[in-house]
Amino acid sequence: MTFTSTIIRQTISETRRRIEGTFLNTDNDTGGDIDTTLTIVELVLLQVTGSSVVSAPVVNESLPLQGRNVTIVTSADAAGIWVAEGY
Repeated sequence: MTFTSTIIRQTISETRRRIEGTFLNTDNDTGGDIDTTLTIVELVLLQVTGSSVVSAPVVNESLPLQGRNVTIVTSADAAGIWVAEGY
C-alpha cells in the first residue's frame, strides 16, 4: 500500500497560510496522511482527479486540527488535489 502527497504551492497572507498539493494512492490503497506543514489546520478541501471517480474523498479528522498531518480516506487507487488553510 502506497500513499504519497506532494506540496506544489504555498501562499502566505498576513498570518494565515494556504498550502496546495496533490495526492496519489497506488497498490489498492485507500488513503493516508497529508503533511500540510501547518501548525493548526482549519480547512481542508479534497478533489479527486481522473475519469472514473467512484466516491468523494473525506477528511478523517476533526477541524481545527492541532498538528500538521491530516488523514484522508479515498477510493482505492485514487489521485487528486488538496488545499489546506491555517497557521
